[in-house]
Amino acid sequence: MNRRTVLSRLTALTAVGLLAVAPAAAAPGPKGPPVTDNPAAVLDWNAVAFRTVVTEGGQPPQVAQFYLGLVSTAVYNAVVTVEGGGTATVPQPPAKVHASSDVAAVTAAHDVLRHYFPSSASTLAANYRTFLASRPNGVGKVHGVFAGQDAAAALLGTRDDSELNAPITLPRPPDPPPGVWVPTGSGEMQAPWLAFVTPIVLEAGADLGIDGPDPINSVAYAVDFEEARTMGAATGSLRSPQQTETGLFFTDNPPRQYQDALRDRAARHDLDIVESARMMAAANVAGADALIACWAAKYEANFWRPVTAIHRADEDDNPDTAADPTWVSLRPSPPYPEYPSGHACISGGVAGALEALYGEGGVDTVVASAVTGTTRHYNSEDAWLDDVVDGRIFLGFHFRDGMEDGRQIGAETAERVVGAFLP
Repeated sequence: MNRRTVLSRLTALTAVGLLAVAPAAAAPGPKGPPVTDNPAAVLDWNAVAFRTVVTEGGQPPQVAQFYLGLVSTAVYNAVVTVEGGGTATVPQPPAKVHASSDVAAVTAAHDVLRHYFPSSASTLAANYRTFLASRPNGVGKVHGVFAGQDAAAALLGTRDDSELNAPITLPRPPDPPPGVWVPTGSGEMQAPWLAFVTPIVLEAGADLGIDGPDPINSVAYAVDFEEARTMGAATGSLRSPQQTETGLFFTDNPPRQYQDALRDRAARHDLDIVESARMMAAANVAGADALIACWAAKYEANFWRPVTAIHRADEDDNPDTAADPTWVSLRPSPPYPEYPSGHACISGGVAGALEALYGEGGVDTVVASAVTGTTRHYNSEDAWLDDVVDGRIFLGFHFRDGMEDGRQIGAETAERVVGAFLP
C-alpha cells in the first residue's frame, strides 16, 4: 500500500470516527472480533442509491439504470471479496481477515455514489455515519471499510468518465425523409451519449442478434403499423380496459419499479448478503448493459415513432398503410427514436437475469405501479415480457418489431452478463 493510499484511508477513517477504535480492536477477544454480515445493508443502500441518482440527481431512467448497475457491481465485489462465493468483476486487493461484509458493501456503495454525485456528498456522509454507528466498533468495521474502499476504487479505476454527458447529438437532416425519427413534442433525443458508454460487463459492440427495423415499404412493417394505429390510439382504439391498464402499468419509472421489486424479492426469500448482492448486481447490470446496447441501436437506426409514421404514411411508399394526420397515441411518446424499445431492453435484462439465476418458473417477482396503483406477480421471464411488449404497443409508443428486438437485446445481455456474478 503506497503512502497516498495510507493517508487517504487515515483521512476516511477519521471522518467516520473509526480511527480511534482501530488500534484497540486489532487484538481479538476470546471469541474473536465482532463481524457483521446483515443483508439488509445491501437492500437499504440500494434504496439510498435510487434516491441519490433519481430523486436528488434527477437522472432519467436509462441513465439511472447505468449508475445503479455500477453501484450494485461495487457492492457485489466488496461482499464476495470478504465472504467468498464469487469473484470480483475487476481485480482488487484481498480483504483483511475479520472484515464485516455489510460494512464493505455500504462503503463501496457510498464511495461510488459520492464519486458520481458529489452534490449529494453531505447527505451520503450522514447516511454512512448513521450506518456505521449501528455496527459494533472493532477490527471488523475497520477492515470492512477498507474492503469497501478497495472495491469502489477498483471499479472506478476501470471507468472512463469522459464518456459521461459527452456533448453528442443525434444528427438529423433539415428535411427528414420517411422513416427517420423526429421529436414528437417531448424534446430531442435524451442522453444520446449513453450509446457510446462502455458497458459494465457486456463486451462493447457485442452482436445481440437484432437486424434493425423493418423496411417501411414492407408487409411486416404494414402489419405492425396497423397494430399500433388500432391498439395505441388515445381515442377509438380496439383496446380492452385490461389492455389499457397493462399499458399504463408500465408508464411508471422502470428502475424504480424494478429496484422495489428486487428488494422485495430478497426480503421474501430471506437471501443472505452474498445472495442479495449477487441478485442485485446481476439484474441491475443486465438492465444497464442492455440499455447501453439499446441506445447504440437507437442512435444507429434513428427510426420514427408510430405517431410520426401514421401522420406521414402517405410518404412511406407502402400501399398497405394509410395516413391519419389527427392520430394521437394514448400517451405522448418518449424523447428518443422508436427502435428498439428501451423498456423491453431493461425489462428483458432484469427478468432474464432473474430467470438465469433462479430457473424457469422461479422468477417470483412482484412489480408494482404507482401509476395504476396495482401489482403484478411474475413467475417467468416470458409472462413479464409479454406484458411489457403488449403494454408499450397499447400506449402507441412502439411497433411490435421494435419491442421484440428490444426484448432480444435484454435476453442476450442477461445471458452473457449473469455469469460474471455466479460462484
